[in-house]
Amino acid sequence: MTLRKPYAAVTAGAARGEAVRAAARVGFAARGVLYLLVGALAVRVGLTGRNEQVDRGGALTHIAGTPFGAVLLWTLGVGLAGMAAWQLSEAIFGAAGPKGDEARTRALSAGRCVFYAGSAFLVLSFAAGERGSGAGETDRQSREVTSRLLDMPGGRWWVGAVAVGVLAVGVWIAGSAVLRKYRDTLVWGRMETWQRRSMDVTGVVGGVGRGLVLAAVGFSGVRAAVAFDPREAKGVDDAIRSFALTPAGPWLLIAVAAALVLFGLFSFGQAKWHEV
Repeated sequence: MTLRKPYAAVTAGAARGEAVRAAARVGFAARGVLYLLVGALAVRVGLTGRNEQVDRGGALTHIAGTPFGAVLLWTLGVGLAGMAAWQLSEAIFGAAGPKGDEARTRALSAGRCVFYAGSAFLVLSFAAGERGSGAGETDRQSREVTSRLLDMPGGRWWVGAVAVGVLAVGVWIAGSAVLRKYRDTLVWGRMETWQRRSMDVTGVVGGVGRGLVLAAVGFSGVRAAVAFDPREAKGVDDAIRSFALTPAGPWLLIAVAAALVLFGLFSFGQAKWHEV
């Protein structure tokens, strides 16, 4: 009798661990779908000049118009919720790897948990019929939040601080991709050569593209703080489109969009090879 309780506890713990790992892999796949669609929509906008939203809401609107769109939307929402649950478990119990128990690693996991929980809520709300979380919501939300912050005492400094933080995160994401930091989270030693090469291409290029978009969002916030004008603030859609306004023209937008497609593919690779 004394052996049954420990055995049951170990079995239950293993089952919970398997459930969390499965949730993480589904979450990576869901994130991959969203980035793949956002990137593909942005490529089309760059090539044709069509007036389509190239943010998460635009991707959800596109999915909703496909056969079995409702099922896909609910699946994506649940997948992102699973990602949030996995990040929460890493924040509480520690992540895989030699630095998994460090306070910095746990804090990053907690931040990602909040981000993915929010993303899951918006996707599930869209699936339930709340279209206010649809196309163009990132631009609208960015301007609304910036406007509220500017109305606060010292609002310009609040907006500037948040914008600089977002800009710094974007640069950090791009820099980490260039340095191939993602290798530390993959089962690198068990992957074949072609698998490593594919993850390097998609991880580096995709990570740089993702970082550039976030940095563009942050930079627009800095401009909003300096000009004291919330209309200067951009969401993901406007930030991606802003690359077409550079001297490189729409070709830079297409390059960044293609990088987002690659990050979507990288996320699919993480669903298989990420250490969880």
